[in-house]
Amino acid sequence: MKYAFSACTDQGRVRSNNEDAVSIDHQAQVVVLADGMGGYNAGEVASHMATELIRTQMARWLAQAAQPLQSQQVRQALESCVEHANLAIFQAAQNHAQYSGMGTTVVASVLWDNQLMLAHVGDSRCYRLRAGQLLQITRDHSWLQEQIDAGLITPEQAAQSGQRNLVTRALGVEEDVLVESNGFTVEAHDLFLLCSDGLSEMVHDTNLSSILNTEATLEEKTQQLVDAANAHGGRDNISVVLIYADGPLPTRKRSLVSRLLGSA
Repeated sequence: MKYAFSACTDQGRVRSNNEDAVSIDHQAQVVVLADGMGGYNAGEVASHMATELIRTQMARWLAQAAQPLQSQQVRQALESCVEHANLAIFQAAQNHAQYSGMGTTVVASVLWDNQLMLAHVGDSRCYRLRAGQLLQITRDHSWLQEQIDAGLITPEQAAQSGQRNLVTRALGVEEDVLVESNGFTVEAHDLFLLCSDGLSEMVHDTNLSSILNTEATLEEKTQQLVDAANAHGGRDNISVVLIYADGPLPTRKRSLVSRLLGSA
């Protein structure tokens, strides 16, 4: 499968700085998005540490791993990279007073063998648009999601809550972190959206779907998503990555001579 990527991160209309970060390795097909938190500039430090460490370590592992690889190996490697980033952020927070209390959410992906491997912590999300239908394929690690899962509130009530930014997991907060990972089969023309909550809290899923279903280019859709979040208030930093599965890579046709030799 061949893929196209588009990314944008924006400060929004309220925050004084941007604590989101995005990092992409186009060759290794590794994408990482993070939403930092805590202290003056510390959230920015945490999110950049997460995106850079996970991207570089995962790309290096893919380049050096013995072939052929099994999907479970790739998924476990991605989990390990997220765990290593968590420890690095935690130790930096312990060793530098100005970084005390910093943390970050993260959603990391690897496109491998017609599969999307995802690992995430917190409420940064991944959606899939397939045949015009938008589906959130990550589950928020948040207080509200726990209330929904327990049947205490409805998703509609959660959408109106003032507690939407309370996450129950984040990188760097504790020495160990519980990473959630999943694998998804990719079909031709699938469109994946990775985003921070600066988009998902500002723009309803129906509006996200409307934008993603237009005939605009990938770059135009990326900007339209950011613009929509700002139009609805832009109360947080906004980060967006779009990944489009353009279809199977062409197979090299065997020449007449090679076919003849192969049948001899």
